[in-house]
Amino acid sequence: MANTSSSRGKGEGTPQTGASVTDKVKDAAAEARDKAQDAAHALTERAGEAASNVAHRAGEVASNVAAGARDLASNVAHRAGDAASAAGQRAESAVESVGSGMQSFAGTVRDHGPSSGVLGSATSAVADTLENTGEYLESHGLSGMAKDITDMIRRNPIPALLIGIGVGFLLARATRS
Repeated sequence: MANTSSSRGKGEGTPQTGASVTDKVKDAAAEARDKAQDAAHALTERAGEAASNVAHRAGEVASNVAAGARDLASNVAHRAGDAASAAGQRAESAVESVGSGMQSFAGTVRDHGPSSGVLGSATSAVADTLENTGEYLESHGLSGMAKDITDMIRRNPIPALLIGIGVGFLLARATRS
């Protein structure tokens, strides 16, 4: 019986050694799996941080581009306003210059036209009209003329409409020919 027990001891020892190697392999595999999971988790966190940084930087760039576009649009609008204002001032100045020229021309008509008779009366009337128109242009300018025309149209809408239709008809005939 001693032989049986010693052979059992050897037999029992071998399975334990096999189990011990299997346990070690399982432990090593579990440890490798845990390390792989930790590495994957760390890699996922780094990728998330990198994506967050890229998104943040993209947002900053987009914000800077939008701010630059707003500034550029503001500058363009400001320059356009300045140009329009300068053009308006030049137009006002031109109208005042025309008014002054009309007054000067009225004096020339009076000086060189006949002073008596029917032609003298007509010359005087033309000179007075030129002088009054020149004074009006100098004192009111374009903005005053626009306001006066608007007021006249509001007071007399039907005659203004008929005049507009007549002017439109004449322009149509002139462009057709």
